[in-house]
Amino acid sequence: MHSRHSSKSPAPQRPSKRLRTSDSTNDDHTSPISSPGSLEDDEVEPVHSEQVKASDLYLDTINRATLDFDFEKVCSVSLSNINVYGCLVCGKYFQGRGRKSFAYAHSIHDDHHVFINLETSKVYVLPDGYPVSDPSLEDISFVLAPSFTPTSISQLTSPVHIGKPSYDLGHKSYLPGYIGLNNIKKNDHMNVIIHSLLHIPPLRDYLLLSNFHQKEPELLKRFAGLAKKLWNPRLFKSQVSPHEFLQEVNRASGGKFRLEQQGDPVEFLSWLLNRLHKDMGGTKKRNSSIIFSTFQGELRAETQQVLIRPDAGGNEKPRFDIDRDIKKSVSPFLFLALDLPPPPLFQDAIEKNIIPQVNIYTVLAKYDGKTTQEFTGQLRRYKCQRLPQYLILHYKRFTKNTFVEEKNPTIVNFPLRGLDLREYVDCGTNTGPILYDLIANVTHESVAGTTRDKENTVWKVHLRASGGGGENERWYMIQDLIVEETRKEMIFLGETVLQIWELRSKDAKVNGENARQMDVDQEL
Repeated sequence: MHSRHSSKSPAPQRPSKRLRTSDSTNDDHTSPISSPGSLEDDEVEPVHSEQVKASDLYLDTINRATLDFDFEKVCSVSLSNINVYGCLVCGKYFQGRGRKSFAYAHSIHDDHHVFINLETSKVYVLPDGYPVSDPSLEDISFVLAPSFTPTSISQLTSPVHIGKPSYDLGHKSYLPGYIGLNNIKKNDHMNVIIHSLLHIPPLRDYLLLSNFHQKEPELLKRFAGLAKKLWNPRLFKSQVSPHEFLQEVNRASGGKFRLEQQGDPVEFLSWLLNRLHKDMGGTKKRNSSIIFSTFQGELRAETQQVLIRPDAGGNEKPRFDIDRDIKKSVSPFLFLALDLPPPPLFQDAIEKNIIPQVNIYTVLAKYDGKTTQEFTGQLRRYKCQRLPQYLILHYKRFTKNTFVEEKNPTIVNFPLRGLDLREYVDCGTNTGPILYDLIANVTHESVAGTTRDKENTVWKVHLRASGGGGENERWYMIQDLIVEETRKEMIFLGETVLQIWELRSKDAKVNGENARQMDVDQEL
C-alpha cells in the first residue's frame, strides 16, 4: 500500500503567525464601509500568548522606496478619508483593518501584511490584526509625521544649517528646506508662494512646532504638514509633492486656484494670507495672528478732489491745494503694490534689444508722502505709518486693456541687503536708517514681447539660504524640481513680480518704538 503522503514533497514553510487567544477581538469589528465613522478597530488591541518578536515576521517585506505620504490620504478603493491605512509593501492606501475592510482584503489577496495608520502612525500586521512596535519602523513614522523641537529649528537660518546636508534613500544629498516641489500640472505659480512663505522664520517656526488635532481648519493642518515635510532632514526622497495641500486649496477657494490651471502668484498669496489669518483665529486687530504680526503694516492715504484752475497751463499736472480740505485715512496692508514705468512705445533699430530698467527707489517714491497720483478725479499720496517685520512688495507687471493683457518687461535694480526705507515712513524723531534685507524673490519668465502668455510662463523663486550675509550668504534658485545654487548677480536679471524683505533686528526695535509713539500721538 502506498501512503498518500509518501509521493508528495513537504510544502515550504511560511513564517509562523501569532495565534490569537481571543476570538472576540477582531471578529465583530464593523466594516468601515457600513459604518464610516467607526474607529473602533484602532481602540481594541488583541491579546497574544506567543512570545514572538514582531521583527521576526513580515517587517522584511517593507519597501521604503514605494512609500509616498505626500498625496491625499484617501482609500484607493472607497475614496474615503476615514480610518485610512497605508500598505508598507506597495504604498497604496486602504480603509479600515476589520474583517470586511479593504486593507484586510488586500493583505489576503496580495500577500501584503504590514500596514500603518496614517493618522496615529501605529503599525499593524494583517490579517491577524496585531500591533507592531519595532525601532526599525521609527524612520517611517518620522517621514509620515515629522516632528521638530525649538532646539532643532534654532539653526535653520544660520550658516550651520548650510553645512549639514541630508541624504535620501538613494544617497542623494539635499538641503532641508531647499528642495523641489512637484509641478503636478500647472501649479508652479503656487509652488513659489509656498517656498517663499515657508522661509519666513516666524511663520515657519510656528508651523514646524505646531501640534494640531481635530479642531483646527483642514487648510491650516495641511499647510503645517507640508512645512514639516519641506524641512524634514530624514526624507526618503529629496523632493516633496504639495498635492495634499493644494487639493485642500482647491476646495477652500471654491475652485479659484486649481492644479491644472495657470494663475497669478500674487492673487494666490493674497488669498492664502487672509485665509490662514482667519483659520488661526485672527481678527481685525493688530497682531491677532502670526500672519498679521509678521506681515501687516499701516499706510496713510491723503486724498483731495481735483479742481481745474483756469490759469493752469495745458501741460501742468494737478497738485494738492493746501487751502482746501485733505481727507486722511490710515489703513492696514499685507503688501505694497509698486507701479513700473511704462516701457517705450517705439524703439529704433539700435535700441530695440535694450531692456528698460528702473531703480527700486524710483518705484518706491509712490510712498514718500509727496508724489501724487490722479485716480478717478481725485489726487492721492501715500506714506507708511508703520512697516512690518517682513515687507512684501508686489511689482504690477501685468495690465489689462480692451484687447489683451500686457506685460511690462522693465527690469528692477535693487540691493540684496540694506534697502533703506526711512524716507517712506513717518519716523517721528528718529532719523536713522530703516534697513531691510531681501529674503525671497519671485520672478516671471515667458516668451519675449509685451503680451502676457500664461500658458508658456515659468515661475521661479530665489531664496536666501543663510542669514549672516557676506561670504556666508548663499542663494538658491528653485523652479519646481530644479534646485540650483545661484550667483547673487543672477538674481537681478529676472522679471521680478514679488519680493519679501526682512527688517534688520536692530531696526525692528526702533520701528516698534516709533509705531507705539504714533499710537500714543493719535490717541492724544
